[in-house]
Amino acid sequence: MIKIDRMEEILDEIVQTLPEDLFRELNGGVLLLPEAKRSPVPGAEDLFILGEYHHDSMGRYISLYYGSFRRLFGRSSENELRAELRKTLLHELTHHMESLAGLRDLEVKDELELEEYLSELEEYEEEDNEDT
Repeated sequence: MIKIDRMEEILDEIVQTLPEDLFRELNGGVLLLPEAKRSPVPGAEDLFILGEYHHDSMGRYISLYYGSFRRLFGRSSENELRAELRKTLLHELTHHMESLAGLRDLEVKDELELEEYLSELEEYEEEDNEDT
């Protein structure tokens, strides 16, 4: 896995390729934090959060979690990691643009995907319990 300093460089390179308008009113910018972050949702604690969009009293900003990328993509090539980092950044920028427009479509989609994951996990656990 690449070091956090190299990942920051890659992130900066990705940001430079994107239109400036995507960063409008993102006053806190894009942060690469060292930690891994797990889902706080009961039953989904095994999921790692790669990034989050924040709109709070500190303003609007995106947090990406180096430790989570390390846990999930630690054996990936730099190009594979770059692709995942770009995908995550674009996802969080979509949350940002929707927030500016007063929309929640991606947020709702994320919630539905989490509900589906939890439902499938529950079904799997029920099947596993029936087999024992």
